[in-house]
Amino acid sequence: MRAVRFGTPLPEQITPPEGLSADTVAERIAAGLGNDAGERSSRTYGEIVRANVFTRFNAILGTMIVIILVVGSPIDALFAWIVIVNSLIGIVQEVRAKRTLDRLAVLAAPHARVVRAGVTVEVAVGDVVLDDLVALTVGDQVPADGIVSVVLGLEVDESLLTGESDPIDKRTGDEVLSGSFVVAGSGTFQATRVGADAYARSLAAEARRFTVARSEITDSINRLLRYIQWALFPTALVLLVRQLAKVSAAKALTSLVAAVVGMVPEGLVLLTSLAFGIAAVTLARRRVLVQELPAVEGLARVDVVCLDKTGTLTEGEIAFDRAEPLDGATAVTALAALGALADDPERNATMAAVGEAVVAPAGWVRTGAVPFSSARKWSAAAFADRGTWVFGAPEMVLPDDAGAPARRRADALADEGRRVLLLAHSDAPLGGGGDDRDRDDRDDRDDGEPTLPAGLVPVALVVFAERIRPDAAETLRYFASQGVACKVISGDNPRTVAAVAAEVGVPDAERAVDARDLPVDPDALADVVEAGTVFGRVTPQQKRAMVTALQARGHVVAMTGDGVNDALALKDADIGVAMGSGAAATRAVAQLVLLDGQFARMPGVVAEGRRVIANIERSANLFVTKTVYAILIAVFVAAVGWHYPFLPRQLTIVSTFTIGIPGFFLAIAPNRRRYVPGFLERVLHFTVPAGLVASSAALTAYAVTYYGDDVSLVRARTAATVALVAVGLWVLVCLARPVNWWRALLVGVMAGAVVLIVLVPPLREFYALATLSGQVLVETAVVALAGMVGIEVVWQVTRRGIARRHPEYAAEVAAAR
Repeated sequence: MRAVRFGTPLPEQITPPEGLSADTVAERIAAGLGNDAGERSSRTYGEIVRANVFTRFNAILGTMIVIILVVGSPIDALFAWIVIVNSLIGIVQEVRAKRTLDRLAVLAAPHARVVRAGVTVEVAVGDVVLDDLVALTVGDQVPADGIVSVVLGLEVDESLLTGESDPIDKRTGDEVLSGSFVVAGSGTFQATRVGADAYARSLAAEARRFTVARSEITDSINRLLRYIQWALFPTALVLLVRQLAKVSAAKALTSLVAAVVGMVPEGLVLLTSLAFGIAAVTLARRRVLVQELPAVEGLARVDVVCLDKTGTLTEGEIAFDRAEPLDGATAVTALAALGALADDPERNATMAAVGEAVVAPAGWVRTGAVPFSSARKWSAAAFADRGTWVFGAPEMVLPDDAGAPARRRADALADEGRRVLLLAHSDAPLGGGGDDRDRDDRDDRDDGEPTLPAGLVPVALVVFAERIRPDAAETLRYFASQGVACKVISGDNPRTVAAVAAEVGVPDAERAVDARDLPVDPDALADVVEAGTVFGRVTPQQKRAMVTALQARGHVVAMTGDGVNDALALKDADIGVAMGSGAAATRAVAQLVLLDGQFARMPGVVAEGRRVIANIERSANLFVTKTVYAILIAVFVAAVGWHYPFLPRQLTIVSTFTIGIPGFFLAIAPNRRRYVPGFLERVLHFTVPAGLVASSAALTAYAVTYYGDDVSLVRARTAATVALVAVGLWVLVCLARPVNWWRALLVGVMAGAVVLIVLVPPLREFYALATLSGQVLVETAVVALAGMVGIEVVWQVTRRGIARRHPEYAAEVAAAR
């Protein structure tokens, strides 16, 4: 027996062909020898609570709460509700998302077929136990490590584990590894390593579990938080030292708390997670399973969608139409051969369509077979006294006879959008790589790649009917209108693919490219793929190379597919989208699964991604503007030695009504703005000058009233609070554009709430505010108006800058101005 490469242990005892008994399975489960490694599609409830409660900024704010409760008034600890509400909203929303995603994950979970007590049954992958006999067929992902016991032309792709792109021919006694998938043939293996011991489970990068994938949004926010942390601690320390030299320790600590609370963007991370979670739940209601939350954001950045013809542009299920005899062959002979070929328990979808229409003949005894593979694009079987019959793509079965009548007729049918395969016959024996189920002597087998038998004679062209999805054309028009290029990449005849693509409106479909002519050089390949829109006869390795070539040119690529031949490309694409009815291998590597297989879901998925990224940017602008002006105020006050111009409770007014509440509604609101590159750069370009304007307005109002008019500290703080609220509300107005009725109502309600606090005596006293005299009120209004004008100037300048750097988004930018 061949030595194993990855150390898969040989079984201590050989499981009999009838499989394990029920009692043995129960013993294995009780002993912990099952295949459940504890992986899950989402975090546990405990992890959710910890992630939302024990955060860096909650720790900072919690410390500030303790300080206030010890040395100041409990009223100044009002910001504690921000910590509590933030945590509760995050927990509740993620629990809702967890329940929804877990339910869908169960529906989409892969299953395995095992032989137990002589019967083949389907079980969850986690229910496979040590020494189970596991049956494999095309499209299955191997659920555990094991040793092959029965093989029928089995070929396995291990590229997700080893990087080797060529399918590996498996024979009796060979090992199979969990995480690999079957690309041809079928077989059975005995599980020798399960659960956490399986090879794929040891590769953390391949584990399919709850993850927060890297994305522009999460990376940018993490960078922002690092910048804020670096600025927060030294600023707070200097401010505390300067305040201690001027006022009592209690008052100095109260000022410190006010400054730190202002500098902490307490809701930014929450609203980011909230936006992702709501998007996942929204998509789940549309039958789209989000396996990695930031994949929703990634869709907003996609500018190229690569899609297969079958199952995407067409409905996926093909039907046998007719067989056209060739070269004097009779329809009876052709149909008999087709029926015999289809009489195979491991037949693929094409053969299943034949089998539904053609009756298997009596007396045809199969002596060998070569299963279909996406790389060869043909299958074959040998029958006793009836020779070898080959069924596959005409140009692959007769590669050197392009001018033959059979090829010319096949091309003509393909030009009509028909799917055409060729049935051919030879008296020569079947080539290497055939059925190995009856071969136990490994030294006598043929290890070569299956080859076509000599002397093939065309017998019939077999025509299949495919129905184009009624919503395919509309979906492609949506992508075109959004500046997203679509590339149809199919394994079918280029003429057939071109005809279907033209019918649904794919541009330049008539210039379909035969993938057999594609260059190998990555740069040359990228040139061809960028220029073309329709590609036929594409192998799985070529699909993967095409995705990589597009990415190398700076494109963000989404790949949709349902077949095992799409798995490699889905894995490498920025966003992999699998059909729910597709192969287990494609669902396992995809970030999104369309559970009902409807390609028409894609525009809604892309729109949801764009809503998320645009709304997170709005919220980030609000929170970072507050952080910038809070830092600038603290630095200025520390430098000149003033009293700090706010109490913590007064900054709670600013945070609640200009940032917290409106930020929440903006984060979940509809938003159709297209993705504009440069999230972090754009946020900083607006928030830094906006924060400078806001801090200048607040400090000016404070200085004019306290040091100019010589009013009380309470009234000066009131003037600073009113000025800062007014400027903050104008920041909100800018970010809410284009303004509609509900956004105008939101701004109005927030402004009305602040006016109510200032005018109602109990509320005014609660927040330590005072009424302003006529002169002070006018001065405050002038300062606030100047600040609002300054914010408007900053907004217009930054919008023009975006339009200048990204002219393709000028329309979206103009709408926001």
